Amino acid sequence: TYKADLGYAEQLKGVDGLICIGKFSEKEIEYFRNITDSILFLDMAVDNIDISTITLDFEQAVRSALQYLTGLGHQKIGFLTGKEYVSESEPFTDMRREVFIRFCEEHSIDYQPYMKEGAFTVTSGYEMMSELLQDAVLPTAIFAASDLIAIGALKALNEHGLSVPEDISLMGFDNITMTEFTTPPLTTLHAPAYEMGN
Repeated sequence: TYKADLGYAEQLKGVDGLICIGKFSEKEIEYFRNITDSILFLDMAVDNIDISTITLDFEQAVRSALQYLTGLGHQKIGFLTGKEYVSESEPFTDMRREVFIRFCEEHSIDYQPYMKEGAFTVTSGYEMMSELLQDAVLPTAIFAASDLIAIGALKALNEHGLSVPEDISLMGFDNITMTEFTTPPLTTLHAPAYEMGN
């Protein structure tokens, strides 16, 4: 059942267990716990030792990406990300953003003028990169929180006559198949979504 389905909560009553995929509010989590103690959250960390979760190690993933970029000599790194919400008014804390900021501050990397938040879409990636280009102050590398954002950013860079990676490095996150078909093919960090669901 989907959250968007009318009366989805009623359909869950009496189930033996729940596998919850996506992002959920504290209120929803409490509701699920009242239905059953057998709950597994996939792709969402829950700060409760009694609840099982399967999530990507965002700490290690983001640190690996940034170590790669700093290993190439980058000290001005931008970050393009999206905002997600678990309810209409409750934002979801994106660990990629938190780890990115922490890493940059630990390593004295200039990042604040180059951070943009939009949505996890190609269009938003294009718009965020276009805003950075209009500001005329660019980092030497961009780390995008998703490949869709990176693909949009690549289009904006291409339209402004900038070459990747010659003029600016660009790295995505997820390793979706589409990144093999961009020009140039995008560098991206593999997020093993299939393996997590197996």
